Amino acid sequence: MANILVIDDENTIGAFITRVLEQMGHTVTYADTIKAAMEAVSADNFDIVFLDVQLPDGNGLHQLPVLRETPSAPEVIIITGFANSDGAAEALSRDAWDYIQKPVSVSQITRCVQRALQYREERKMRRPSQRLKNTGIIGGNHKIKACLETLERAARSQSNIIITGETGTGKELFARAVHHNSPRAEEAFVVVDCGALPDTLVENLLLGHAKGAFTVADKAEEGLIKRADGGTLFLDEVGELNLDAQKVFLRVLQERCFCPIGGTREINSDFRLVAASNRDLAEMVKKGRFREDLWFRLGSIAIDIPPLRQRVNDIKPLAAHHLKGLYDSYDLEPKEISPDVYEVLEAYRWPGNIRELFSVLDATLANALHETTIFARHLPAKVRIEVARSRFDEELNANQPPTVILASAAALPNWQKFRRAHVAEGERAYLKALIAKCQGNVLKAAEYSGLSRPHLYGLLRKYEIAI
Repeated sequence: MANILVIDDENTIGAFITRVLEQMGHTVTYADTIKAAMEAVSADNFDIVFLDVQLPDGNGLHQLPVLRETPSAPEVIIITGFANSDGAAEALSRDAWDYIQKPVSVSQITRCVQRALQYREERKMRRPSQRLKNTGIIGGNHKIKACLETLERAARSQSNIIITGETGTGKELFARAVHHNSPRAEEAFVVVDCGALPDTLVENLLLGHAKGAFTVADKAEEGLIKRADGGTLFLDEVGELNLDAQKVFLRVLQERCFCPIGGTREINSDFRLVAASNRDLAEMVKKGRFREDLWFRLGSIAIDIPPLRQRVNDIKPLAAHHLKGLYDSYDLEPKEISPDVYEVLEAYRWPGNIRELFSVLDATLANALHETTIFARHLPAKVRIEVARSRFDEELNANQPPTVILASAAALPNWQKFRRAHVAEGERAYLKALIAKCQGNVLKAAEYSGLSRPHLYGLLRKYEIAI
């Protein structure tokens, strides 16, 4: 049977859920605080976690990703007395199995547990998948792993795929990985940069034209859709298509056939569609800027790539991978990397994501071309200035409790400064508790917290916490 953790500060509810689970034959551990729960998961592996939201020492939802990242990756069922649609959306977006409102019933508990366990069992029994090839995707962050699992399933299907994410997160890399791992890998991968298509030429570029279709059409030209016949058609930044082009493409997508401009007969094209966008297409649909019927057809399978700031632990392997390529291209011996380089890289917000990281590394190596060691001093000034500014603002507000900051309406800071004060206060308290728990052992503290050692050292220095 299963090993289950129940986290709830209401002892009557915790006892009730525990009793129901034990009667089902499961082994149950009970915790009434986040601290006790984290101690439990560090000592044991769990299949399922029942997680309350309002706990004495924090918000349970904030611990959901931490629980999911533990070795057993338990299914997390949120239980709360303050259920609402926003909370449900947040829980499910953080990869919760389910979200149920108190008071919970025996049938709710039983049903959730049975389905979650059935899902876990089927995943274990699933035929071992073939290893993805030719992806070029670097990283071990749990969000990237989830994206790769979806990619693997999607590649073997013929369904349309929509890839979303901020600029620079690697949407085209994922699209190419879909193609290279699909049955169409030996056929063409055709990229359509929707943002670069001139409005007056969209139809011609997509559909092609017949000879004599217009004055300078002295021969027939094949469009991009036909070139993707048998292969994959990648619509990059599909949200940039104007409404007329969306209408044209909708029919092509439905029928997989079209008539070139000036043509008299329809042509078939058996393509696999992968689309990408850095825009919120659902919001564009609401505003009438994107066709709802096209939106529905684009995303049979969705892959949402996280921004780099949400996968800080991937910065070091991404940097190492890119630097290796640079060393090879420059015919250079690998250089030593000072720890302060990664401290700065991990503290930066990366609005341009991986694309910006690689650009920064290009400039950094150019600055350190004749050196044997790369220091933070070699990083571009704008990166170092932004990190220094951010640290200064945090330190400036760190000694002011949020209640003091709010005391004077006239001196009320903007949201970012107020948030930094809260974050700084929380980080300092967490780090002090972490070092106390681990008795000054930084290696153990890094493993327990999930922080890299350079990042942890940087935070300890930042908050002047003695080891």
